[in-house]
Parts: sequence; structure tokens; C-alpha cells
Amino acid sequence: MGSLRSLKRKVPRCMSTQHPDNASIPFFSEGPVIEGDTEVKEAYYSFSHLRCGEQMWDAEGKDVDDYVVRKLLARYDSFFEKNMLGKDVFLTLRVPNPSVEQGEAKVLLETLESIPRSFDVARGMGSSGAAAPVFEVILPMTSSAAELNRIYYYYRDFVAGKEDKPLHDTTVKEWIGSFDPDEINVIPLFETKEQMLSSSSIVEEYVKGKELDGCRVFLARSDPALNYGGLAAVLINKVAVQRLYELEKKLGIPLPVIIGVGSCPFRGNLRPDNTNCLKGYPSVQTFTVQSAFKYDYPEEMVVRAIAELNDAPRGRPTEVDEAASVELIERVSSAYRSQVTLLAPVVNQLAGFVPQRRKRKLHIGLFGYSRKIQGVNGVSLPRAISFCAALYSVGLPPEILGLNALSEGDFDILDESYKNFRNDLADALRYYSDDCASVLPREVLAQLKPVICRLQSELDLANGPETDEHAALVRQIIDAYAKNRTRELQELIVDAARVRKFLG
Repeated sequence: MGSLRSLKRKVPRCMSTQHPDNASIPFFSEGPVIEGDTEVKEAYYSFSHLRCGEQMWDAEGKDVDDYVVRKLLARYDSFFEKNMLGKDVFLTLRVPNPSVEQGEAKVLLETLESIPRSFDVARGMGSSGAAAPVFEVILPMTSSAAELNRIYYYYRDFVAGKEDKPLHDTTVKEWIGSFDPDEINVIPLFETKEQMLSSSSIVEEYVKGKELDGCRVFLARSDPALNYGGLAAVLINKVAVQRLYELEKKLGIPLPVIIGVGSCPFRGNLRPDNTNCLKGYPSVQTFTVQSAFKYDYPEEMVVRAIAELNDAPRGRPTEVDEAASVELIERVSSAYRSQVTLLAPVVNQLAGFVPQRRKRKLHIGLFGYSRKIQGVNGVSLPRAISFCAALYSVGLPPEILGLNALSEGDFDILDESYKNFRNDLADALRYYSDDCASVLPREVLAQLKPVICRLQSELDLANGPETDEHAALVRQIIDAYAKNRTRELQELIVDAARVRKFLG
């Protein structure tokens, strides 16, 4: 798209993230939980071997390593001499949102203060005159332009801006040195239905009065699926993408969209053997490459898929009927929430046996941790990855929840607006098992069985040996769960995840 050429920097097509959805353990990790210096090694591996152009670095939800730039440049100097951090490859920080994570609020300030220090490190290691190694931060749970402005102006006025402040007999700059970069980009991450559908108006208000050459916008995929159902999450994203595209044309500056897709169909269905997201979201600029994508497939397959994403041109969004989509979102999400209310006790029990893959602190998001279901009192869920892992482990792919609300005409509409609708469902339904009826509420299965039968009849499920292997493991998981053989459960859940090539 022509407007992207006006950006003064390269915008990556692939963003490596730390989402813990991998079933297998990467070869460079010393244990099943990736943490500490292993994540520094992971960032280098993503840049150098997988050829991801960007690494998201979490300063939200876990103990962050503020010295990641120093460690990368010192340990892998030969790579970064040829691939400049901040110009050729990018490190992007995800920071806490003080509006919803008050206990982590000062971590935001500490992280912003680390940005000039990282610049000094790069300059001191021979990168004088180079771009700042870090110059963008991602704000999760963005709900207003004011939240973005607070970060933008705090950094400009109180971090970089303090260099001109008088101090006793000198200035801060004369004493400490300059604070670069002068400004940073703030990327809003929209995660709720209301935030995502309002994203264009929030972005329009944020960019007003600023001399920006563009503004990246991050749309969540996993949390909307957990909150409203997989189908509703896709439609919410499609409406948001279309509105942002129209705003981009109105403002005359690029608004490159990032979408947070995982390997599980419920969370996006982007895998090394399935890059249909390019067809589903043709106007999206950046796709997240999460842990299952990176570590549950052969490296050569991962490299080929990332190359395909890197080489694909950005296009126009798939046109959607916004009014019809919003009506469908409400109808499907209502059915989804009622079913999840009944499933929650079993899901929460099983989620306790889903292994950790990252060292993370408690994350406060839309529903807290665990997540309370919007509009349903007293019901909570685990995070999206554990939620998916729990349901897949007993043979009920979460993608089909809420689909009983669809009418005959809805299928025709979805075939036009959601190009991957049937392919995504086919990928999920390969792992459906009638055995789930022995542990899940009859009411839910009675609602879903007609749509399951229809889809099984209409879709090419392409079942293979791995489908039978997964079904056998589901039977063992259900038996161990029913007989309270808890020691076996985690091992069996991981075995089933390895067959699927994603935890959840």
C-alpha cells in the first residue's frame, strides 16, 4: 500500500513474542520454563536464525531484564554489527498500563528510563549515530487516547526532557549527558470488544496535534476469543481493521496494524504449515510469531514460513458489513458465554495441570487472573492458552463454542467476510472426540451436537494418524481425570499438545 512508503523506518512483517503456547521445549532452554537469560538467547535466535524482524520484550506480566540491549550487543556483537538494532531489527517493549495494573505502575517509569540508557549502550559499543535500539513501547488494555498521551508526554518531558533542567551549578545534560531518543512511539494494544471497535477513534484523537509519520496499532486476538468466542474475535478484528484502514486514508499517514495471532485456531491459526492469515487479514502489516510457531515445528519449516510472511505484500482489508458483523458478534458471544459458564468448573480444574512455559507474574487484564467472564457474575477462567489446552485435552475444541447461534444465512455471510472460516473449523474439529460427553455438561453438548454433525459432514477434516493418536490420548486424559490420577494428567496433556503442535 502506497502510504506505508512515507514511514521513515522499516516496519517488520513478523514480531516474535514470548506467549507461552509451545508444547515442545526449545533446544537452547535449560528447562521447561523459559526465563531470564534464556529469553535474551531467544531474542537473538529469533533475529539471527528465524529471521524475525522484531522481538517483543515483556516488561508487563513478569520480571523484566532491563539490560537486554547490553546483553544482546555484547554477546552477539558480530550479528548486530551487520544487523543494526533499531534500524534492521527491532526490540519493542510491552509495558504495564497503570490504569489497570496499579501495582506495576512504576515498572512503566523504570522501563521508560531504560530507553536512553540502551541508546548509550549502543553508542558506547560502536554504534554512534545509529538509530535508537529501542524507541517503541506497547501499551496493553488501551482504552483512551489519554492513556497513550500520558506515556508519550511523560517520556518526552520527564525522561528525555530532563536533560535541559538546571541542577545546582550545571544542567542535567552537562552532568549526565544527553537523553536519546527525544521522543518514542506508543503503540496502543486494544483487547476488549469495546476498545477494538473504538480503536480508530482513539487513534485519531491520539495522533491529533503531533508531527508523527505514522502510528502502529496492535489488535489482540487471544483475549477477545476468550471473552467473546473464537468467531466473535475474528469479526471484531475484521471490523477494527476496516475502520483503521479508512482512518489511514482520512489522515494521510500510515497506521500499520499488528495482530496477535497464535497457533491454535481459537487464537489465530497461524502456523508454519498454515499461513492463511495473509488471506484472512491482507491489510495487516505485522503478525505475531509465538512460541508454538517457533518451537513445535522443524526449524527449516519455521524459517520458510517466516520468509513467506516477510515477502508477502500488504493489501486492502477484506470488506465486511459492519452492522451485520456487530449483530453476529453479539449473538454468537451471548451463546458462547452461556456455554462457558457451564464449562468453567471443569476447565479450571484441568487448567491446573497445564504446564507453565514462561516465568510470569500475575497479569491483570480484562477479567483479572483468573479472568471473570464479562456479563456473567461469579465465573472466572484461566488465561487463553490454558483455557484452550484444557478443552482440547478432553476433545472439545473451543472454536465450536457459540456456533449453535448461527443461522443458515450466517454461513453464507461468513464465507464472504471470513475467508478462512471453514479451514479454521476443519483444523479444530480434527481433534473433536465424542468422549468429551463423559466429563462435560450435557446441556452444552446438546446445543453443539447439531452444528458439530453438520460441520463434520460438510468439511474436509483431513484426518490422519495424528488424529487417532490424539483421540487415544484424550481417552486416557478423561480416564485419569475421572479417577483422580493427577500425576498422569500433566504428562498426558503435554503428550496431546505435542500431537497438535500447540499447548493452547
